[in-house]
Amino acid sequence: MADNENIFEKITEENMPWTDMVLSKIDGKLKRLSVSARGKLPYTTKNGVYSDFDGYPDGKNVCWWTNGFWPGLMWLMYVGTKDERYRETAEYSEELLDKAFDVYDLLHHDVGFMWHLSAGVNYRLFGGHRSKVRALHAADILAARFNPSGKFIRAWNGKGNKGRVIIDSMMNINLLYWASSETDDPRYEYIARAHADTVMKTHLRPDGSAHHIVDLDLETGEPIEAVGGQGYETGSSWSRGQSWALYGYVLSYIHTGDRKYLDAAKRAAHYFIANLAEYPVPLCDFRAPETPVIYDTSAGACAACGLIEIAKNVPEYEKALYLRAALRILKALEKDFFDQNENEDPILKNGAVAYHVSEKERAMPLIYGDYFFTEAIYKLKGNDMLFW
Repeated sequence: MADNENIFEKITEENMPWTDMVLSKIDGKLKRLSVSARGKLPYTTKNGVYSDFDGYPDGKNVCWWTNGFWPGLMWLMYVGTKDERYRETAEYSEELLDKAFDVYDLLHHDVGFMWHLSAGVNYRLFGGHRSKVRALHAADILAARFNPSGKFIRAWNGKGNKGRVIIDSMMNINLLYWASSETDDPRYEYIARAHADTVMKTHLRPDGSAHHIVDLDLETGEPIEAVGGQGYETGSSWSRGQSWALYGYVLSYIHTGDRKYLDAAKRAAHYFIANLAEYPVPLCDFRAPETPVIYDTSAGACAACGLIEIAKNVPEYEKALYLRAALRILKALEKDFFDQNENEDPILKNGAVAYHVSEKERAMPLIYGDYFFTEAIYKLKGNDMLFW
């Protein structure tokens, strides 16, 4: 290899025929769905058809945490193809989310997922004032959840959740980094960095694995108790939480340039990669019993996105480790879990909501799995706009 040859570009170019093939399959599905599913905010599927979340009281399902992934998916495809159908559906979905601002009591720290991928991307692409206001409104809601004494962002509402922090938060704080840059107001970034530092101390273990949920002292931010959450048990290793940590910390590095966040992302990545030694698609929990075998394709897709970003941000001769790991995951997802039925809506099968759920919920399509798989392909195609 010549000294001036870019390893990242070399590997992605070698795999471009596969990447193009997968993108063509995704576009084949989503081009149809950009019209037929317009008016929905899909969460999973029913009988092969994208379906909204329906577990809240009437009028409040719009507050479900995954509702930003569908417009985000549409924006990925618009940026990649310039097909106006994708833009129209993304913008329509953004308008649907306005109703969530009126149901304040059900909003949570996942407003980052909801508006950073919808209104936030729209504003960064086209500069519309209404989209900017929506994203900043969401950023203010997220910033208001910050506990300045304990230095953490509270995850959920309710009396028992005052000090509860979950690893998913590492993906949501990107909304605050953007808001700080957009408004030239450092307070948003102060909050994001303080929270990221607290989570690094309380959730990321020395071996690189991550707790899902930790209850923190309201005054000091010190951990009181780790909670099992969506994994097998307390002290186990829920793989999607691991992917939130892996991707979330490299994103904090990208936004701040602080090397400790890249190092944290690498620790989480090394633990994730080590647990894929036998098969490239992650189990729902890396520390669960051998049976039942429960895979989580959404965890693999999210981790692949993070691994690609780590590969972009490490020295030249480290890049191949992370990029090849991402490709290994993505190729296994495409080979074994891509929904090949053109009459069915989802892209990936076998997303696991959590470990201790019904058999159906252990193997179901999930909109965020579809989003992250598509985002990873988008990255491999050389699209550089960072959606986070």
